[in-house]
Amino acid sequence: MKLGLASALLVTAALLATGAVAQEKKQLAFVVNGASDFWKLAEAGVKKAQDELPNYDLSLKYPEQAAAAVQQRLMEDLVAGGVSAIMVSAVDPKSSTDSLNKIGSQVPLFTTDSDAPDTNRIAYIGSSNTDAGKQAGEIALKALPEGGKCIGFVGLPGADNARERIEGMKSTIAGSKVELIDVRGDDIDQTRAKRNVEDALAANPDIDCMVGFYSYNPPRIYEVLKESGKLGQVTVIAFDEDPITLGGVREGTIAGTVVQDPYEWGYQGMKLMAKYLEGDKSVVPENKLIIVPTKMIDKSNVDAFEAELKSRISGG
Repeated sequence: MKLGLASALLVTAALLATGAVAQEKKQLAFVVNGASDFWKLAEAGVKKAQDELPNYDLSLKYPEQAAAAVQQRLMEDLVAGGVSAIMVSAVDPKSSTDSLNKIGSQVPLFTTDSDAPDTNRIAYIGSSNTDAGKQAGEIALKALPEGGKCIGFVGLPGADNARERIEGMKSTIAGSKVELIDVRGDDIDQTRAKRNVEDALAANPDIDCMVGFYSYNPPRIYEVLKESGKLGQVTVIAFDEDPITLGGVREGTIAGTVVQDPYEWGYQGMKLMAKYLEGDKSVVPENKLIIVPTKMIDKSNVDAFEAELKSRISGG
């Protein structure tokens, strides 16, 4: 009886110890701004970081819809569940300062993709969206040497990443014969995104150029132009690396695309948060900005770029 009791106590102690060890793992969360294939690369980056951070539980979370209130509830749930740090692509940082500050007062908060510099976030890791917009302007100037009028399409016009890309492009084409005459938002609604292109084309049948500022916008532009028989007649300038976009670049129906590196946001961002939690504050630069460069992809380098993407997603 005594031996049985002792054995039971030992088993119980072992189970408790195992549970304690499991609970000691800190949780790090990457919260995106909405459902999009764009974030698959970030997921791959998070997965790589998980392999190198066995003492942490890493996750990438999608809000049910691309709305600031929904994203905020998701982060509040994560905090209530014991998350140790959060990295977020803020849906609408301008109107969410107080909400983001609330999260940042409870756990270390980092931003990515779309910054919220007026909040208490620790640091931003991601692209310079202004520089990315300038690169889009360079593609436009090269593709439209005689000038032309462009219409842009974007998911969240109020987000910093959208605003900065648009302003960056405008600064590059300023003084030229290339104009960005309108930008239409869709709140990351795929149906609405396509309808925006259809409506813009119907209202401007002689438009020279269309710009897709979010990853899913260029594919919707491509689809509408193909369906209307205008593919190849309207210059298309893209952002990011959707397979349809890269296919259009390869065939010459899309002039070029400005690509970010969400893989590195996921990978470097998770490692950054882990180091910060471990007390290494030197990982945060004085300006609180960690910029991962963007680059322009055209027919000359699209094959090599796509091969790299496939390798990363497959874990190669």
